[in-house]
Amino acid sequence: MITAEIHTAKGLMKVKFFEEDAPNTVANFVNLSKSGFYNGLTFHRVIPDFVIQGGCPNGTGSGGPGYTINCELDGDNQYHDRGVLSMAHAGRNTGGSQFFICHSRQNTSHLDRNHTCFGKVYEGLEVIDLIRAGDKINKIVILEE
Repeated sequence: MITAEIHTAKGLMKVKFFEEDAPNTVANFVNLSKSGFYNGLTFHRVIPDFVIQGGCPNGTGSGGPGYTINCELDGDNQYHDRGVLSMAHAGRNTGGSQFFICHSRQNTSHLDRNHTCFGKVYEGLEVIDLIRAGDKINKIVILEE
């Protein structure tokens, strides 16, 4: 099992991944995290009661890792609920490094099977509500058991 710790100035979020449902998306996020790609990037898009989004190297929502990955939308866990990590994209199969974490199910259900859900915050859910636009991702630590 692979888990992650997302370290921010507002606190720590611990994530369990949906490895069976989105193996390529999980592998992509893990590889970027291990390389230090996310260290120091910001949550550039924060919409209350919707999502916090990060992973853009430009800090604007316009950047990525220099490649794209395909969406994985057929798994059992493809439902946007509070704490779910999902891949942001500019259209089907254009994701790369930008991801978002959902505030609630109420305002995110329309994203189901349109954006790849690849993990869920299981500890530190309160941090999601504390994040503001411009807050940094200090580092993401990957733990493999």
